[in-house]
Amino acid sequence: MNNKIKETIAAIGPLNAIASEAARQRQGQLTKPTGSLGRLEELALKLAGISGQARPHIKNKAIVMMAADHGVASNGVSAYPAEVTAQMVLNFLAGGAAINVFARQVGARVVVVDMGIASDLPTHPSLLVRKVGYGTHNLAVGPAMSRAQAEQAIVVGIEVVEAEFAKGLDLVGTGDMGIGNTTSSSAIVAAFTGLAVADVTGRGTGLDEAGWLHKISIIEQALRVNQPNPHDALDVLTKVGGFEIAGLVGVILGAAALHVPIVLDGFISTAAALVATEFYPPVRDYLIAAHNSVEIGHRVMLERMELNPLLNLNLRLGEGTGAALAMGIVEAAARALDEMATFDEAGVSEKTDVAHIKR
Repeated sequence: MNNKIKETIAAIGPLNAIASEAARQRQGQLTKPTGSLGRLEELALKLAGISGQARPHIKNKAIVMMAADHGVASNGVSAYPAEVTAQMVLNFLAGGAAINVFARQVGARVVVVDMGIASDLPTHPSLLVRKVGYGTHNLAVGPAMSRAQAEQAIVVGIEVVEAEFAKGLDLVGTGDMGIGNTTSSSAIVAAFTGLAVADVTGRGTGLDEAGWLHKISIIEQALRVNQPNPHDALDVLTKVGGFEIAGLVGVILGAAALHVPIVLDGFISTAAALVATEFYPPVRDYLIAAHNSVEIGHRVMLERMELNPLLNLNLRLGEGTGAALAMGIVEAAARALDEMATFDEAGVSEKTDVAHIKR
């Protein structure tokens, strides 16, 4: 295994129990009934454990958008042509996509990375060109990439998040763009879980019934041809993954090593997280699931990783849109813990033990 990957994994430790306990103690003193903020309270404790800060602050936010093409797109598994990958990346760079709108709303920067778009885009100051290849090979006839390429892409993801951390990073969201990547993601889920392909495959960009059935048959063919080993996460990624998915694996591992909480977007981002957690299970503690996608394989992955999504908005766009929306909730959890007054500070009487009140 690549030394950079080894070093990154070695830096991923358990959550900081001292910070979590200090956060719990403070939370119990805030001017509200215990547990009244529900899951926000659980989330605040998780943020404390990840960051090592009893009163975590979330100021600097980024969505890392990984983009790449997929050879399997030539099999007609998407309702859109492969050239849409490059066209949408140009839209991201121009600030006109949904992710740009939501990122602006929550004050997050969008980092666009070309991991393997099938064409060369014009130079742009906001585009990081880190091509591993000009699209993956067609996974329906053989491995999507080599093992060396998979490791290279993971390292790119680690390096991208390290560079963002150097600029200031308290919360990172995952984003993706790649025509054909729901096919890869469904193959990843099926490979790890052993479930029938039909049970983990959705309609992606909006396939009709015939298109959906064709997509299922292509994924089944890919699994027969490649025989990915579910006990070797890198093998699964190599045989049926994508360059942007591999890059997101690196982002997830790298952020966890830096003790930065990771907000997962939808189906493709969660497939990357599944690879990362199968690769190194402790990384799961650093993950926050943004939402529950309408892609049917998404819930399967969330349940396998024991992640409970924050939102259920019937999203299926990708790009990091769900992650951006959830960032506001994550920040609210941190702010409530840090900025709310305690009972002593506010001069508010605490809960009375009614069992001892004289009648």
